[in-house]
Amino acid sequence: MTKIRTGQAPSPLTHAQFQERFRLRFHDPAFDGERDAISRLEAISWDALQQGRKAPVTRPAGRGFADPSYELSVQWLDTRKRLKSAQKLWSDSGSPSRVLLVCGSARNDGTCPGEVSKTWRMTEMARHIVERAGLQADVLDLSLVTSEYGRNIHPCKGCVSSAMPLCHWPCSCYPNHALGQAEDWMGEIYERWVAAHAVIILAPTYWYQSPGPLKLMIDRMVSADGGNPDPTTTHGKHVAEAKRIEQEGWDYPKHLAGRAYGVVVHGDVAGVETHRRNLTDWLDWMGLIDAGAAARLDRYIGYYEPYYNSHDALDEDKAVQEEVRNVARSVVQAVKALRAGRLSQPDRQVKWPRPK
Repeated sequence: MTKIRTGQAPSPLTHAQFQERFRLRFHDPAFDGERDAISRLEAISWDALQQGRKAPVTRPAGRGFADPSYELSVQWLDTRKRLKSAQKLWSDSGSPSRVLLVCGSARNDGTCPGEVSKTWRMTEMARHIVERAGLQADVLDLSLVTSEYGRNIHPCKGCVSSAMPLCHWPCSCYPNHALGQAEDWMGEIYERWVAAHAVIILAPTYWYQSPGPLKLMIDRMVSADGGNPDPTTTHGKHVAEAKRIEQEGWDYPKHLAGRAYGVVVHGDVAGVETHRRNLTDWLDWMGLIDAGAAARLDRYIGYYEPYYNSHDALDEDKAVQEEVRNVARSVVQAVKALRAGRLSQPDRQVKWPRPK
């Protein structure tokens, strides 16, 4: 067995350091009358950190798990149950066709800019096409990470890089109550991806790359591509057990394979082509099916023009508006063909010589 490398983690926080960080959230003078109550909560939170109470409410895993007696987080078990229900709905030939539209911009008119994003407007264009075709449109607006209280997507910790079976499906890294990481949106986001028959990602280009909220979601989707659906096999996060399992052979299950996809990427100066390719390569890797050339769009809006009138530039660019609608039209047709059995994943039966 390969050696487990350690030595990077810093020393634990001192009580004084913890106290300083904990009290930052109560900086508002409106909390001054509750300092005694805050001190009591601080003591409880400090104890939770010291004891490592990541998942304070658990129950035995039960039937269907490798170790039925192993205690699993009730929150993780609830997410797993919802994903199983969503997968059953997706597989039901009589269920309505559903398209997930991911608005990847980090801003909306409720954030400090005070104005909607062009991405949002294009998302609405695509939504109208989907709904007119009689399909259900589920809009996932990732800008809520920046504008809504408690709406967090915590970063991926890279468990997969230690061993694939250590990366659980759905992700079990969060919530982590000991670290105060109680709110994590990904449980709901996983469910919405699983229930979708197709996904359309619409995104602006920030410094040649995806905006922060979109990249956070993408990284956390790694558990959908090869993730371990049974955390009892690794008894939580036991690295040695996970390494041993992968060493003996792992099949890297693609939990979202077979869904169609489209992508819309826009920018104003540079980077859209690389950004679009990054997204389509990622979706291809996960086993999703592209809806054709018209469903993979990268365009500049107001090329090298000022920012202040960029919405006007979108108003004037009727061609790009129609191209966005064509992405949605292509995805709609792909979903109909997939569900009617006229379109299949071409490489579904291919045995990959180097799966990962």
